[in-house]
Amino acid sequence: MSETATSASGRFGILTVCTGNICRSPLAEHLLRASLAKWNVDVASAGTGALVGHPMTAETVAIARELGVPAPEEHRARALDVDHLRDVDLVIALTRGHRSEIVSMLPRGSRHTFTLRELARLLSAITPSDFETVATLPLDDSAGRFTRLVALAAALRGHVAPPEHELDDDVIDPYRRGDDVYRQTTAQLVPAVEAIIVAFERAATITIDGD
Repeated sequence: MSETATSASGRFGILTVCTGNICRSPLAEHLLRASLAKWNVDVASAGTGALVGHPMTAETVAIARELGVPAPEEHRARALDVDHLRDVDLVIALTRGHRSEIVSMLPRGSRHTFTLRELARLLSAITPSDFETVATLPLDDSAGRFTRLVALAAALRGHVAPPEHELDDDVIDPYRRGDDVYRQTTAQLVPAVEAIIVAFERAATITIDGD
């Protein structure tokens, strides 16, 4: 991935994308921001069919609060546009369908556009020796380190075994569905977010000798 304006400025931008921007993508946004902001990571979200101006659903707000997200009720949905995609270093879609829509809007962004669960799977497959290439960059260049981490994940496409079922790269949409579906969404989304955070934390802190 080529260096973008955000990484060049010393910050790293992430955008999460779902449909309405009131359930999945804002929850992922807030969880990622809470853990990664200390490394100059900016996280935002948008929807391909956003309910513009709407807050998160009450169910998502309750889940967010349980997970320690501060003030989730303040979120307001916004519609995805191509400028959002141009302004970030990593785009995280919640389903393969969202990823396809994103890539159709900005084809050159395909290398740094993943579904959430796909990215978690690829990052988990990065080897210790690959992380050493991240460690060659200065510790204070977190944006550069994260850019290199995303490039490593992209390079693993086609080399890491795909999930047993294609749907396993998607996070189910709980909108206007029951509590059981919201629990299923959370069970798919949270472990993937946690795996991404682990990889980013490692990339931010690893040194050349692995200490």
